[in-house]
Amino acid sequence: MKTLLQSHSSRRIVAPTTALALSLTLNIIAAIAQTPTTPTPAPRPTPPTRDPHTAGYVAAKELPDGAIPSPQQDGNFILGPTHPIAPEMSLHSAVPLGNIYKFAMNSSDSKLYPGIAREQDTFGTPDPKDPAKLVVTTSHPAPYTRHVAVYVPQQYVPGTAAPFIISADGPDYDLFRALDYLIANHRVPIMIAISIGNGSGDAQGSERGLEYDTMSGHYAEFVETEVLPLVEKQYHVKLTKDPDGRATMGGSSGGSCALIMAWYHPELYHRVLTYSGTYINQQWPYNPETPHGAWEFHEHLIPATPAKPIRIWMEVGDRDLFNPNFMRDDMHDWVLANERMAKVLAAKDYHYQFVFAKDAGHVDHAVKQQTLPEALEYLWQGYPVTK
Repeated sequence: MKTLLQSHSSRRIVAPTTALALSLTLNIIAAIAQTPTTPTPAPRPTPPTRDPHTAGYVAAKELPDGAIPSPQQDGNFILGPTHPIAPEMSLHSAVPLGNIYKFAMNSSDSKLYPGIAREQDTFGTPDPKDPAKLVVTTSHPAPYTRHVAVYVPQQYVPGTAAPFIISADGPDYDLFRALDYLIANHRVPIMIAISIGNGSGDAQGSERGLEYDTMSGHYAEFVETEVLPLVEKQYHVKLTKDPDGRATMGGSSGGSCALIMAWYHPELYHRVLTYSGTYINQQWPYNPETPHGAWEFHEHLIPATPAKPIRIWMEVGDRDLFNPNFMRDDMHDWVLANERMAKVLAAKDYHYQFVFAKDAGHVDHAVKQQTLPEALEYLWQGYPVTK
């Protein structure tokens, strides 16, 4: 690649003559006219503002504007429309700052994710026999580079097995900032955070979509076999094998991925934190075992499965995504999906906290800055904290 770039940069570009330019232009126009195009999806509708007291939604406790729930409480809560930044998210001179290390991973080095991409400006088409199934014909092998950020708190004692949290779509500096304060004030255990960038793209046919929306243990296995060994080797840390000391988190598809990791590998992860979790029908390639993708969590999987040892914190905004594609399968409403998640988790007696945020969009940053410290503290309830 380096040689190719050098060769390209030293090449002299000669402009074609007027006659040649005209000929080339006509040829290009003719070629475009003959090239089949993928239908452009309908414009994404503006998400409506949902009322948390809508019939069919879970019963929830409405909090005073600006307030957040206690980290000791399970259940459903409604946040007011004002989202002040949590004091823990500011810099504090007395708080030791953790060290942040960064490294890159190339697709050529991965046995589990060699890389795919969907061609630019192309989309899938609904299967005419099944509108819940998207057909993607423009996805192909493609290389990528992902970036990983590793947070190691100053309080970490080398050689000790540390609890840790995996976050999607990294690097997540909000997470690192919150941990600085919470660890220093003994509100969460002394933990390492590993914030993993995705392999690029989004949704069906992309590397990110393949990693995050696939209903299987594949991504957790990738983290376990290809990411964690690098972290331990390069930064001389030891990561716990105890699933109760391992957490996952993410927003949107990164959020559904966080639950997917724990669901398919509860022997690895017991704690999950999600913002605007994509618990909708977005899996590709199609899998007949889970035909509706992550919508299956609240449709079939959680109701039909004995409760797993997973503790969950979830959030959704009142203006979260709604039917953002042209499948029209009634399985693309993020608010409804998260409301249904809260309902089935309660029915199975899971320890969970669900937050419905007013005046908030998809993975709303103001809401995240308001709630992340409390969410992390809730997430780690029951785990020993060093005083």
